[in-house]
Amino acid sequence: MAKSFTDRLRAPDSSVDLAKLSTDAHPGVESKKAALEAMPKLGERLAELQERLFAQARGGGSPARDSVLLVLQGMDTSGKGGTVKHVTGVMDPGGLRITSFKSPTEEELSHDFLWRVRKALPGVGQVGVFDRSHYEDVLIVRVRNLVPREQWEPRYGLINEFEQELADQGTTVVKCFLHISRDEQKERLLARLDDPTKLWKYNPGDVDERELWPAYQGAYESALELTSTATAPWFVVPADRKWYRNFAITNLLIEALERINPKWPPAGYDVAREKARVLES
Repeated sequence: MAKSFTDRLRAPDSSVDLAKLSTDAHPGVESKKAALEAMPKLGERLAELQERLFAQARGGGSPARDSVLLVLQGMDTSGKGGTVKHVTGVMDPGGLRITSFKSPTEEELSHDFLWRVRKALPGVGQVGVFDRSHYEDVLIVRVRNLVPREQWEPRYGLINEFEQELADQGTTVVKCFLHISRDEQKERLLARLDDPTKLWKYNPGDVDERELWPAYQGAYESALELTSTATAPWFVVPADRKWYRNFAITNLLIEALERINPKWPPAGYDVAREKARVLES
């Protein structure tokens, strides 16, 4: 039996050394050509499962509680926005909730770090996507020393409790670390500067963040080690190849939805009678 992407890409159970994990591998598919040929059918399957999830929640049958939350984290240019565009683009917008977390506002800073995250969670029957997430509060906050260690360090445990709470309420959390190399990031930044249509995406601050690459890698390693649980495991997705990133995350979402196995709801009316009424109308 072929290994699932859930098994292939799950973060190591023990200590995580990102330098030893490939950024350009493509486990589970032989080539770019094979992946691109498979994507249309995978997209159809993902769209069908998402529609079933949405329909199940609104069908009026037995109470539904399932939802999915896709968490995307990674260094700048790793492809969080590209994943949202290319992977979730096949889904019904009515059952999709996308949130891109930026620097917290004054109001958000006046609450605990999970306050704004709770407000953005998907509803029952929805697929939610976080472009960045609550993990920023143990990543950039740690690397940039935005708050003292005694404030950010307990957050790992709070995050685990929060994600367990989500699972208990019926939310399947799919956490993807988009693993990109420093060299690939440089190429993507240069590509933005060479393309007038991409200049708006370039942020001069990204170069400053590159100087902190080792610190960010260390922060990500800690996050992967301390918050990859049986309930909400991390997946390390090689992201130097954009086509593989999209292919892998599509498969991870399909597998998560297949485990939920949402059902088409039965009609809450007499189908034969309604058919007759339509014909007579």
